[in-house]
Amino acid sequence: MSNTDPTPHRPRVAVIGYGSQGRAHALNPRDSGFAVTVGLRAGGPTSIKAMADGFSVSTPADAVAGAEVVAVLTPDMVQAELYTKVIEPNITQGACLLFAHGFNVHYGQITPRADLDVVLVAPKGPGALVRREFEIGRGVPAVYAVHQDRSGNAEKLALAYCAGIGGARQNAIRTTFKEETETDLFGEQAVLCGGATKLVQAGFETLVEAGYQPEVAYYECLHELKLIVDLFYEGGVTRMHEFISETAQYGALTRGSYVVDDNTRAQMRKVLAEIQDGTFARQWIAEYKSGNANYQALKQADLDHPIEVTGRKLRAAMPWLGDAPQTDAKASASAPKAVAGRAEPASA
Repeated sequence: MSNTDPTPHRPRVAVIGYGSQGRAHALNPRDSGFAVTVGLRAGGPTSIKAMADGFSVSTPADAVAGAEVVAVLTPDMVQAELYTKVIEPNITQGACLLFAHGFNVHYGQITPRADLDVVLVAPKGPGALVRREFEIGRGVPAVYAVHQDRSGNAEKLALAYCAGIGGARQNAIRTTFKEETETDLFGEQAVLCGGATKLVQAGFETLVEAGYQPEVAYYECLHELKLIVDLFYEGGVTRMHEFISETAQYGALTRGSYVVDDNTRAQMRKVLAEIQDGTFARQWIAEYKSGNANYQALKQADLDHPIEVTGRKLRAAMPWLGDAPQTDAKASASAPKAVAGRAEPASA
């Protein structure tokens, strides 16, 4: 970890992209005193949104040309072409190229020009949370990395930027492009998105196949998962044990390893190996370039799963769900309370 105070110099920043992360990476540094330009295609919906937030929007090429730090906040799969066609021909010699995810640099899709500093600053939370925590005087923890240090000040620039978005209000952890990329992909695939989704669907299917009502299966395998995740988020496994019944604890301790066993761990190691050796990256890049037909089919199968049909019907009767910021669901931090042996979210 680093508690180093970042340099007081606030470099001119060009933010390329204005999605969830891009908006936070533009607004927070501006509020911290940085001169921020947003580079976007003219007339697009994100351009209109950025102008509504008070930014003078330039073309990406013009924004890049005047910046000391160029923050690339576009989706992974468009970054390589963006770098080749727009950033590299226009970025000032000796400037700093900044990423929020190391995918393209780590897997060789982008080879940054030799004269540039190249750094990574990755908040550990979605953009809406990064913005919200900044506005109330806190910050989302972040990791940072240095890939190229041509100026001798790349780490200071990364930390200054990290401070600008609020990440240095927590202890910023130094990492590498390799570690950030591989652990991020592994978490998404094995646990947070892939693993959790398949676990929930399999649990639902098991109960329905055994004759239980789909609605009850939905509540037990998906709806109540948020209650446990909130406890994990706030205080780890320790807090979960504090707020669930002894019956739930005993069942978890004695039966959890039925599901997550040595075979599961072997499969997780396989997932990690395919990330480490580039297999996943090559497959995803090839899929994107070929038009995403397989990706779209797999995604549609998820959206058509019976648990989604059941869930849409049940959620229609839960109007309070609309009160939560839906684009930021994983960042929920409401304090749960134990009710009848189960964790229940505190009322707002």
